[in-house]
Amino acid sequence: MEWVARALRNPHARVTGVVYLLYFLTAILAQFLVSRAFVAFGNATNVIATALYVALTLLFYLLFKPVNRSLSLLAALFSLVGCVVMTIAIFLPSWPINPLLFFGPYCLLIGYLIFRSMFLPRVLGVLMALAGLGWLAFVSPTLPHYLSLSIEGLGIVAEASLMLWLIVMGVNDRRWKEQAGTA
Repeated sequence: MEWVARALRNPHARVTGVVYLLYFLTAILAQFLVSRAFVAFGNATNVIATALYVALTLLFYLLFKPVNRSLSLLAALFSLVGCVVMTIAIFLPSWPINPLLFFGPYCLLIGYLIFRSMFLPRVLGVLMALAGLGWLAFVSPTLPHYLSLSIEGLGIVAEASLMLWLIVMGVNDRRWKEQAGTA
């Protein structure tokens, strides 16, 4: 009952976590479909996943705006541009711009915002910042080949940890309101 009461006090964080989960599931399904030669269905599913990530970006902007409005907006802009680039790359596979060029800084900024927040554990911020550095490594043509499994694993652990924390624990509502009041 205590968990339910805490969840009802902080529905925004839970909604953010659930949208994150829906994005994860949709993105995994899209990769599965594309790998099984159902490219058209996979591409359609990727577009849905991207739409979910746009929603997630806006939810994160609102969640972290009390920490630093400018950095939260900058993070959202990086993510939205990454979503546009990712959507273009779905339909133009030879598109020369890697969306991770935008998602890397996005994760770095989200990591910093989490670390500076008073309402989420700092370890989640460190993990997200490390994931951002890892995603940026994919911009290098040679580095990811040696580290790709480690980078992907770290990124998945960081993002899944944040997603699960938001769903299960939410944010410290009192501290979020305090930080929002001083922002």
